[in-house]
Amino acid sequence: MQLIFSKHAEDKMVERGINQAEVKKAIVAGSKYFQEPDKIVAEYSYFSVVYKKIADTYFIITVQPRC
Repeated sequence: MQLIFSKHAEDKMVERGINQAEVKKAIVAGSKYFQEPDKIVAEYSYFSVVYKKIADTYFIITVQPRC
């Protein structure tokens, strides 16, 4: 499982105190739903991860607090 982070996602992770291991855990164990047109949202603990999956690569778009 390869994770690639956008600059925006990296900035938000630092701002919110979320590390790469937590993002990986959210993708593996979080509850997921689709966001149009081709994004996946994984909700886990107190945050959500918005990403795209291409083969075994996960492109992390943003990390945000859960509503």
